[in-house]
Amino acid sequence: MTRMVTRHLVLAFLPLVLGFAAGWWFGTQQQGCGGLVGPLFAAKCTRVQMQYQLWFQIAGTALGGLLAAVIGIWLERRRTRRVARPPAPTPPAEPAL
Repeated sequence: MTRMVTRHLVLAFLPLVLGFAAGWWFGTQQQGCGGLVGPLFAAKCTRVQMQYQLWFQIAGTALGGLLAAVIGIWLERRRTRRVARPPAPTPPAEPAL
């Protein structure tokens, strides 16, 4: 029971973790606003940089949701196949003489 609950919790938090990771990655890759929009508009790009970081977070969350759905479907199909195994074949009855 606890293994199943742990599996569900991990799948539920996967989109959140991937969203934060994508936003953090974008934030660490951008050295400053000058590299994002050029030196001419560097003074006005804080809003644009935050908007791009938010887009990365949204994309990471969407990817995490898709990944969690695929993993959940795979685990459920594996579980149902394991539960619904066909019974062992019975040997044919010998004809009475």
